[in-house]
Amino acid sequence: MKGSDRPLSEAYDVALLDLDGVVYVGRRPVPAAAESLAKARAAGQRLAFVTNNASRTPSAVAALLTDVGVPAEADDVVTSAQAAARLLAERLPAGSEVLVVGGMGLRHALYQHGLRPVSTAAGRPAAVVQGYHPGLTYGALSEGAQAVAMGALFVGSNGDLTIPGGDGPPHPGNGALLRVISSATGVEPIVTGKPERPLHQESILRTGARRPLVVGDRLDTDIEGAHNGGADSLLVFTGVTGHMRALTAPPNRRPTYLAPDLTGLLVPHPEIVPVDGGYRCGGWTARRGGETFTVTGSGDPYDGLRALASAAWESDTPPPREALTEALESLPFASAPTRQ
Repeated sequence: MKGSDRPLSEAYDVALLDLDGVVYVGRRPVPAAAESLAKARAAGQRLAFVTNNASRTPSAVAALLTDVGVPAEADDVVTSAQAAARLLAERLPAGSEVLVVGGMGLRHALYQHGLRPVSTAAGRPAAVVQGYHPGLTYGALSEGAQAVAMGALFVGSNGDLTIPGGDGPPHPGNGALLRVISSATGVEPIVTGKPERPLHQESILRTGARRPLVVGDRLDTDIEGAHNGGADSLLVFTGVTGHMRALTAPPNRRPTYLAPDLTGLLVPHPEIVPVDGGYRCGGWTARRGGETFTVTGSGDPYDGLRALASAAWESDTPPPREALTEALESLPFASAPTRQ
């Protein structure tokens, strides 16, 4: 983890923001998100909204953002469909037919890159691109499988096994749906969305970022994607990841910064300083003794979490959850659910 003596909105020129769980949940705005992003923009930071969801066009995503109080244009949105279309355009001649197993987000992106979206395998398309769409049918999957079996290049917009299920259990995501074609053909897709590098590279190309900061709520997509792209990251706790999961993250999923929500863009982040047998951050000190952890001090509990994370991450092997429980419970967070 790092510290920053300036607010992150001033230290990084572009914030590459995940959407669901960071800016909104479903169609409900995350508290403090709109106000924080407005202040980050006023400080000179460019905002780009980066999503693995290939079903919506950038215009549709921008409209949803505007509805939740975050004014956005289509050019502010970067999708896994756009990353997939760029990859295909780099590998195929202009005008090539690409069979789409997905929605309008993929078709729109292919048109933008001079490729021809089609719906059947009859014309032996050069490639198949698959992305999540709630109306995806067996017929579309079958056409995609036939084309891949005949030698078409197979690209998946993203590999998320699940998507949020609202107030219920998660629903199958595109990663699960990709298994249908890959199991039927024995061909593994090239995946372009987070945490793979093509979507991060698309974001950098589109924004011209020199010092980007990836902001997300998921370790396996946002934070791992930042590692793969060589970028710093901010993990917020307004989505799927809780404090315990962050503390037990493997090295390739450990964020650079931690914050409760997007207000973390607007403040400096204290340095984590090694001290006798532990780490100090702000008014808190965390120590590890064998398989036990202790946190002592006072002040912002997120400084305590940062110190505890540094102690927990001394080893590449994640510590057992049981060893962290008592230390984590000693931090005075206002909201208990994020401790899971």
